[in-house]
Amino acid sequence: MSDFAASRRVATISVVVADYDQAIAWYVEKLGFVLVEDVDLGGGKRWVTVEPGGGKGARLLLARADGDRQTAAIGNQTGGRVFLFLETDDFARDHALMLANGVEFREAPRNEAYGTVAVFADIHGNLWDLLEPKR
Repeated sequence: MSDFAASRRVATISVVVADYDQAIAWYVEKLGFVLVEDVDLGGGKRWVTVEPGGGKGARLLLARADGDRQTAAIGNQTGGRVFLFLETDDFARDHALMLANGVEFREAPRNEAYGTVAVFADIHGNLWDLLEPKR
């Protein structure tokens, strides 16, 4: 049995981006996320977090790439695998809204044992699943 606190959770996940403002616009306008924080840290750095509407799930820290190594990771943070999973309670509604907003889906929706899912790409090409889990 673990001695770790039961109240821990993954609260924030860093996503390396090319430009703060472009990334904010994409997540807010295309996915309907909410801009939570945009704090100037000086020297051109900012602390920028967005989250799905309703405040459920982890926040994303939009971290502008610093240097060649981080720039090379933009859009390929997981080596081409699906990076994040955006869960919804209404796949058809959110899929239609995202398509109307210009989100690029890499495949047609499919039904799996765990739910309805389709892979889409974010502003830089990181892959996500839009997922309505089976209840």
